[in-house]
Amino acid sequence: MACAVRVTSSIRRLLIRRSRGQKTPYRDRVRARIVLLAAREWPNTRIAAEVGVSVDTVRTWRGRFAAEGLAGLMDRPRSGRPSRFSAVQVAQVKSLACQPPANAGTPLSRWSCPDLARDAVTYGMVEAVSASTVRRWLAADAIKPWQYRSWLFPRDPDFATKAERVLDLYARRFNGRKLEPGEYVISSDEKTSIQARCRCHPTLPPGRARMMRVNHDYERGGALAYLAAYDVHQARVFGRCAPSTGIAPFMALVEQVMTAEPYTSAKRVFWIVDNGSSHRGQAAIDRLANRFPNAVMVHTPIHASWVNQVEIYFSIVQRKVVSPNDFTDLIEVEHRLAEFEKRYNTTATPFDWKFTRNDLHDLLDRINEHEQQDTTPQTPAAA
Repeated sequence: MACAVRVTSSIRRLLIRRSRGQKTPYRDRVRARIVLLAAREWPNTRIAAEVGVSVDTVRTWRGRFAAEGLAGLMDRPRSGRPSRFSAVQVAQVKSLACQPPANAGTPLSRWSCPDLARDAVTYGMVEAVSASTVRRWLAADAIKPWQYRSWLFPRDPDFATKAERVLDLYARRFNGRKLEPGEYVISSDEKTSIQARCRCHPTLPPGRARMMRVNHDYERGGALAYLAAYDVHQARVFGRCAPSTGIAPFMALVEQVMTAEPYTSAKRVFWIVDNGSSHRGQAAIDRLANRFPNAVMVHTPIHASWVNQVEIYFSIVQRKVVSPNDFTDLIEVEHRLAEFEKRYNTTATPFDWKFTRNDLHDLLDRINEHEQQDTTPQTPAAA
């Protein structure tokens, strides 16, 4: 005798969605239909003919639902084929992937899954293993030894002090005190060597099922430098172009900003700059202070341009203005930069800068831990 099936209204709605869902697995749609028809007191033979399955299949899922409810419609755990590899072997291959290939005696700069599979066999970790199996093992721990990211090690002996001063200015603080309403923070730098590349054939605009096409061949039309000063808290950009960088072009940019309000009458204007030749060292600090007494130059640490917010603006310029580079001459480049600057200033909002003093200290702590780690190469056998 067929099992009696009772469903509540909420479970009925769920089963109906399963039975009609376009993305629901086929097996789940079939089981939901079986239960819905069983709830209407259909006999198993009629349900089997309606759904297109055997009577035994109907009997199985009808009985499981009657006994266990929705949980009975799930597949039960299966033992599966026994694993060919032990946990130790998997750990050895992952350990091999987490060290430079040269340390393992392999003349490679980066691992790939086929290389790891080959060397795992060579070093006797496993008798045989495929590259796809190694890939699944690494994916379980998100290990990707074929990828790499470059970084700069802090070389400035005063890195922490200089970086803290810049980060404090972004947070409207200087020397432990909050900035007053009449004090401003300017982030400034130069984007060098913006070329005018005149393509040998006109650029084709995008069309239906076709992206924009830019001819590979071009003629050089010269290069210029784009100098920009970015008001960190007002999101306002002042820019100018020059044939090259240097003290004179940088001071011209300073003149452009400091002769405009509200900076002319400001109590203090902090200029955050890197250590480029145009504004390097104490001489640059004195030169700025002599020309504008209310201007204070603040240097970022050496090789730490990422602390300078104007670099974010330059990345926007690179994506939206310079690339792909297709300009007839430098006049067009300069005009495009000036027009984009006007457009940017009409809608810009301050960058959501989240890197704080605490984040800096965490970074330096991680670097110190990295320095203290034992860097003695390990052999695959020791791994």
